[in-house]
Amino acid sequence: MELSWLNWLYTAVAQVITWIHQVYSSFLNPNGGLTWALTIITLTVMMRLLIFPLFLKQMRSSKKMQELAPQVQKLRERYKNDKQRMNQEIMALYQGQGANPLGGCLPVVAQFPIFISMFTVLNAMAHGQLKFGMSQELVDSARAAHIFGAPLPATFFTSAEHIEALGANSIQTKIVLAIFVAISSLTTFLTVRQSVSRSMAQMPDNPMAQQQKILMYISPLFAVFSLNFPLGLILYWVTTNLWTLGQQHWFYSRHPAPVADAKGNLVTPEPKPSLLNKVKKTTPEPEAPPAEPQPRQVRQQPTRQPRSKRTGSKKS
Repeated sequence: MELSWLNWLYTAVAQVITWIHQVYSSFLNPNGGLTWALTIITLTVMMRLLIFPLFLKQMRSSKKMQELAPQVQKLRERYKNDKQRMNQEIMALYQGQGANPLGGCLPVVAQFPIFISMFTVLNAMAHGQLKFGMSQELVDSARAAHIFGAPLPATFFTSAEHIEALGANSIQTKIVLAIFVAISSLTTFLTVRQSVSRSMAQMPDNPMAQQQKILMYISPLFAVFSLNFPLGLILYWVTTNLWTLGQQHWFYSRHPAPVADAKGNLVTPEPKPSLLNKVKKTTPEPEAPPAEPQPRQVRQQPTRQPRSKRTGSKKS
């Protein structure tokens, strides 16, 4: 799967792996599975942060398109006998409102070179190849690392002799790899289900709803292909799936899907309160100390004098 025109990206990924591994090696065993697991997880998080702006653009574009769904439906009904005119009017509507139908593909397209780079670099490590500026010390360290007793470069179909040559038990390695593949399959399913459920909630009459449901149940099967991947790459895939789950939940909770009211108009519900706001609401506010009683002001009334004193006459 190595693509020569991506050599610059392979070299960049290998260099970042080297830097991250050096940081963790300063206080952890360089050849330890924990060190390499943290290296791969950190690299994955850095890659996802790099394409986070594309995710936001994708979500905003998707939200805009869903807000325009009623208008699109009207255009479909108006030009149902003229497909070319219908497509032109729909595209004109999207362009006029700043919606991009291809915006949802941006994160997937951006992740593809990263995935290929991770696969190529880790595969080179697994075969002990000194490529992309990697040192012999780094490659030997990766080949010596074990995660839960399974060698980092091992795949499910790696021969028992090869696994034992890496200092691990063949049966234990296959069990660990099978568990990681199962987790990969589950997180892939949850990620797709989260996205499809959101789409169906926003567009109940979506003509592609049935295809999306089929995709939701087929998607975990793609994880079966990861049986051919090194353990390090499966760890990357599980990490990126967990990141996607958390990222989508964060966005969806702050941007609820519009729902139709009794008149058929789309209404956006209030966003769900964040965990911090929930804590603030449940934490009782300290009671204010009772106010000190103010001293009563006594109004000085002038002393009433006898009438004789007021008039100046003498009392007889």
